[in-house]
Amino acid sequence: MLRPTIFLSLVPSLIHSSLLRAREIPVGGQAVIEGVLMRGPGSWALAVRDPEGGIWHKKWAVRPWNSSLPWNLPVFRGLATMAEMLVTGFRAISLSAQVALGEEEKIGPLELAVTFAVAILGVVGLFVLLPVWISDLGVRHLGLSRSFGHILEGLARAAVFVAYIAVIGLWKDIARVFAYHGAEHKTINAWESDAPLDRESVSGFSRIHTRCGTSFLLVVVAVSVIVFAAAGHGSLAWRVVSRLVLLPVVIGISYEIIRWCSRNRSLGRVLMAPALWLQYLTTREPDLDQIEVAISALDLALEEEEATSASCGGEN
Repeated sequence: MLRPTIFLSLVPSLIHSSLLRAREIPVGGQAVIEGVLMRGPGSWALAVRDPEGGIWHKKWAVRPWNSSLPWNLPVFRGLATMAEMLVTGFRAISLSAQVALGEEEKIGPLELAVTFAVAILGVVGLFVLLPVWISDLGVRHLGLSRSFGHILEGLARAAVFVAYIAVIGLWKDIARVFAYHGAEHKTINAWESDAPLDRESVSGFSRIHTRCGTSFLLVVVAVSVIVFAAAGHGSLAWRVVSRLVLLPVVIGISYEIIRWCSRNRSLGRVLMAPALWLQYLTTREPDLDQIEVAISALDLALEEEEATSASCGGEN
């Protein structure tokens, strides 16, 4: 059954989102079910392996959410970017699921909406409610100070996150999503190195990338310890509500930290080392067919840019 895969793909869809820059061209990538979503300068391109073995494509225009005030300001732009990636990721996962299932097992809009709603509730439960509850137990029953309670909450959130990724990676369908994540990284790494974009060449590149969404989520966990501490301890209900209200602030600050690290690569790589290690959990070595899908998505996403470059070259 593929429905549980859709449910479990919510967090991986964020993990696999990345905003990369090479050759001064903005390029992003995301693994989906049996495929890869790539973002080029002006369009999104989705490539999915269908049940017959062919590659299904879809392309649509990019409409940046952070291009106007106040969403292009620091902190705000991070929230806008994450919201855009989340909405686009949902759309891509929906489309990829429909293609991967084939004509005989189409998913209805209602079933898809319920699946995503339950997935969001599951994410809130795992990454908001559970860490707060664990922290509350520590303060109430173990005599921990409130300051250490906030640290415990952050540690619990990080532990739950790592455990979640490790456990769902045992699921065969999710392991394939992780392999497409690896294919996405290899393809981007090859493109950034000006290497030929063919299956054999791309397969030799690393499946780890410094600006993967895994880094963003780990920074979110770290920043949340400081920001949530500002809300005070309070009752269990107050702490849950305050976490949900302050989450946009955490996301915005985390985005700015990632931007800074990407511009200061030497120091940024040191600070992001734990996230790079974690990518060995969130990626798998892809096979050549999966790499072919990732290359296909990137080629389609860069189609207009390459055509423009060729046109400019012809005029000189």
